[in-house]
Amino acid sequence: MELMKERILYSELVRYYDLIYSQKDYGAEAARIKELIARYKKSPGNELLDVACGTGHHLKHLKDDFSCTGVDISDEMLMIARGNVGEVDFQQSDMTSLELGRQFDAITCLFSSIGYARTLSNLRKTMEGFARHLKSGGVVLIEPWLTREVYRVGSPYMETYDGEEVKIARLSVSRSDGDVSVIDFHYLIAEKDKGVKHFVDRHELGLFGVDETLEIMEDVGLQAQYLTEGLASRRGLYIGIKNKEIITNSYPQLTRNPVN
Repeated sequence: MELMKERILYSELVRYYDLIYSQKDYGAEAARIKELIARYKKSPGNELLDVACGTGHHLKHLKDDFSCTGVDISDEMLMIARGNVGEVDFQQSDMTSLELGRQFDAITCLFSSIGYARTLSNLRKTMEGFARHLKSGGVVLIEPWLTREVYRVGSPYMETYDGEEVKIARLSVSRSDGDVSVIDFHYLIAEKDKGVKHFVDRHELGLFGVDETLEIMEDVGLQAQYLTEGLASRRGLYIGIKNKEIITNSYPQLTRNPVN
């Protein structure tokens, strides 16, 4: 049976998410994140917010060094994250309208999730939310999606998972609609005693340029730079340090005891 829905990987297909990305080295990426936070963070605390945290595997490797909170738009993803990671506060939230009522020393937005902002208007809203939720001297690390210059329309891609009980093939051919990348992932999922299922899962991500992203970050009060050497995706990394109060409704710097 074939379904065409938007981002069902984060809802109906969520139980397969960790299988599809089972080769991802979350531990190595978390080590790099810790190194960058130590280098750039100016605030004295250790409270960390992971935006679009997914199933929580980065937080699994960060929670011993930081007092962590994870947010994601998908309740289904958060349900799995709570099972994957203990001692972390998980909350449902859309990154374009983030309102947690408190501030953090570090914010991460990884795995190119920022692309789901889709438009420059939503990207600005998201950056405003990041700035609002950062303490003075706090740092935000953002792993970008592809830019217009490097996105290749018409390129075919395939990823597979070969387990004993489940086998998955995911295929796609990249296309675009203006400044938005459109990817229809075709999943063939063969599960023991359940036959083979076919799903089509659409993802639309904004193709934001480096200069326009840095300009928005600066506009909302973040001292911003782009590092060409980021995490494993090799898409670089945006670093923003909160150095001024442009957002008028910034939250007070609340404190709480780390979760033990």
